[in-house]
Amino acid sequence: MKPHKLSIVGVGHVGSAVLEKAVALGLFSTISLVDIKENVAFGEALDISHSMSSSLNANTIVYSGGFEAVQDADIIIIAAGPSIKPGCSDRLTLAKENTAIIADVMTNIVKYNTSAVIIMISNPLDVTTYLAATKFNLKKGQVLGTGTTLETLRFKYIISNLLKVDPHDVYGYVLGEHGNSSFPAFSTLKVAGLDFNDIQDFFNIKIDKTMIQENVIKTAYEVNNAKGWTNTGIAAGAIRIAKAILLDEKAVLPVSMQLEGEYDLNGVSLSLPCLIGKNGVEKRFTPKLFDNETALLKNSALCIRSVIENVGL
Repeated sequence: MKPHKLSIVGVGHVGSAVLEKAVALGLFSTISLVDIKENVAFGEALDISHSMSSSLNANTIVYSGGFEAVQDADIIIIAAGPSIKPGCSDRLTLAKENTAIIADVMTNIVKYNTSAVIIMISNPLDVTTYLAATKFNLKKGQVLGTGTTLETLRFKYIISNLLKVDPHDVYGYVLGEHGNSSFPAFSTLKVAGLDFNDIQDFFNIKIDKTMIQENVIKTAYEVNNAKGWTNTGIAAGAIRIAKAILLDEKAVLPVSMQLEGEYDLNGVSLSLPCLIGKNGVEKRFTPKLFDNETALLKNSALCIRSVIENVGL
């Protein structure tokens, strides 16, 4: 069995955080870095390579190069292109610039590797995922976006604080766009086998769904405005997905993928709970949503599709 290899395309704030978590995970023997700023990729590789003698890290080979460095990678994580800047309140504003960048990135990737599972991080996430998944003749499920994995982590954390339970014991998903039209699907919320209504009764608490949805969305902008970027949470989400792929876990995670009739939606990528294994997305789930949640999902799809159409995809 050949050693596992990861390639990271784009090693700015997000890509470098992905690199750090990937090395800490200890499942990849080799990690290659690609960036338009070759000196930045070289510097990141050199910097983390000098940490390999620490007992905290597995002895991982990390190097930089051009797109030829993605050859033989099992997983490619794309974090290329500019991110939202402090003061900006909508990832979709990046669409024209980043779709051009991702089109170029994907064109170069498929010259060297058409078998890797590709995890997209670049914003607007659902639009860049749709582009990568539908325009380069790759297999169904081979390209997926981190989607609402990060929003779901935030949702679970907010609920855990409200109920004073371990966030690992909170189950539920944020669905739709990775962005402003996403929504917590309270129909999927479970704690100790209790559903939404039972949770409120057992904990003697009234859950303000609107407030929680607003908090899930605004957290990204609070972090971005405070420190200038967001990277730690999304890197954790991306590496969690990578681990599920590498170990063929059959994990259920809310990732972005193009829809084919789920909830009567087509021609768009957005997040639903998906079964993740060695081939990427192996199955999509369509949980029974509350009526208003179905409407929210369709609204989210409209927001994303309008941008897809506006950039000519």
